[in-house]
Amino acid sequence: MVAMPPIALRLRAASPGLLALPWLKPLGDWSADEVALRDLPVGPSRHLVRFVEADGTLYALKELPIRVARKEYDVLRELRLRALPSVEAVGLVERGPSDQAILVTEFLAHSWQFRRLFQRLPAGLTKHRERLLDAVAILLVDLHRTGVFWGDCSLANTLFKRDGQTLQAHLVDAETSEVHPALTDGQRNLDLGILVENLSGDMIDLAVRQGRSLDDTDEDIAAVESVADRYRQLWDELHREEAIGLGDRYAVEARVRRLNDLGFAVDEVALEAGGGGETLRFKVAVANRRFHAEQLRALTGLDVGEGQASVLLNDLRAYQVALERARPGSASDAVVGARWRAEVLQPGMDKACAAIGSTTDPIQAYCDLIEVRWLLSEEAGRDVGDEVALKAMSARTVPPESAAKMMVAEAATSSFAPIPVDPDEDLATPTMDFDDGDGPPAELQGLL
Repeated sequence: MVAMPPIALRLRAASPGLLALPWLKPLGDWSADEVALRDLPVGPSRHLVRFVEADGTLYALKELPIRVARKEYDVLRELRLRALPSVEAVGLVERGPSDQAILVTEFLAHSWQFRRLFQRLPAGLTKHRERLLDAVAILLVDLHRTGVFWGDCSLANTLFKRDGQTLQAHLVDAETSEVHPALTDGQRNLDLGILVENLSGDMIDLAVRQGRSLDDTDEDIAAVESVADRYRQLWDELHREEAIGLGDRYAVEARVRRLNDLGFAVDEVALEAGGGGETLRFKVAVANRRFHAEQLRALTGLDVGEGQASVLLNDLRAYQVALERARPGSASDAVVGARWRAEVLQPGMDKACAAIGSTTDPIQAYCDLIEVRWLLSEEAGRDVGDEVALKAMSARTVPPESAAKMMVAEAATSSFAPIPVDPDEDLATPTMDFDDGDGPPAELQGLL
């Protein structure tokens, strides 16, 4: 029998710090005196999960059987190649004799699990729940459009990042996922059914953690069941074929505009003769969900989320209109992006970060400033200006249903304490205490 090599290592981020980690040892045997372990709360897990900082980057490491690890690594790599929102797999290290592997993913900055948000917000703020459920439905549509069967859709296996006035959901556990050229309707419906069932359990679990009676969860369960409707409505909007009149170009424009408003770029419009020659069959081929993001990048060079881009584009266009009104011809698309970044965006980000903390995402902080200023101005019936909005952000007194209110979910994700070197401490056992009592937070990176 040919002996298996002691280790097989694949690293896509071949930094000196990663290469120097003690890969020959089981993950549970790594100690703080040889590795920059970071102390992040870890909840109940099928596998051992630990966090390591190497060359200034934070990584999540999960130990699991080789066959399962290979499958998850391959799926996560494919998701990134297809530009789908997920954590990024940067390495796989196999220890042949033990049939164990360590999957390495990069920490997803500014992300969090759903429990963190709901534990830190007052009960009854349904707008935030709607944003979260919309994000999950959109993620599942994105996966299914590109042939990905999730297999274990749930809030517990999803991380959320704020994206302008919306949320962006990220897949973070691909152990049960499969990648196909395309999914059948049966596969899509199965995955959707799993999602609704798991989300119902997630909401019931959250109610128990919050000390609420199960009798109080009827509204939550009804909202969860609406995810299937949200999914189907979006899927139909993207894929339906409709009949239009021969001269009805407005129907085409309206359909394209609706898709653009949802963030989807249209790759192709197809018109074919219908029955009797009086109508046309009309359908569209939809590209990625980065319509506004690509526009903003072309104007400014910024690479941001689709939700953030929608907010920033409106701000940029308002600035452009003001410049053109003051001096016609002074703010063409060729120059306005650079001026807006220097004169509006950068000062705005600096002020917003000073108000809510320097570790926040600067782009998102400025989006929050725009939203809070607008909402407070609507309430006051006049433009209240930046200072009033910044004061509300600093004091965490922004309007309760505003997207900016979700900044409370990010408060504990900005610093990662080193695990102290203690020879008497059992470093193989991860902490099981939950931050704020809310269950595994975003720092778990979905590796549960």
